[in-house]
Amino acid sequence: MQRPLRLRRQEDFAHLRKTGRTYRHPFLTLSVAPNLLSHNRYGFVTSKRLGNAVVRNTVRRVLREVIRQSDPLLANGFDVVVVARPHIVGQPYQAVERATVTCLKQAGLWEPPVGEQQP
Repeated sequence: MQRPLRLRRQEDFAHLRKTGRTYRHPFLTLSVAPNLLSHNRYGFVTSKRLGNAVVRNTVRRVLREVIRQSDPLLANGFDVVVVARPHIVGQPYQAVERATVTCLKQAGLWEPPVGEQQP
């Protein structure tokens, strides 16, 4: 993920926890807050409850790829933090993608491509 799109500072995560809205799925928790920028910034949290470093890094890579693929379809101007939950471990990419898109739609960030209608 490109550097300007990363959410890295502890203050940013704390601000998002305090002011953001949270959307839950058994695989992940998505927190969203406006950031007053022309682009979105993303943060990923994978705790040690998920497993060892290999498992956490694998989950983080899958989440990053899902967000990278979804970024052009999302509304701009938000900070988004994706927190992986234990049920995500071992899930196929398509299941993680569906869970993420579901939370993004609940948050109102998903903007379908022109010509495609929303269900």
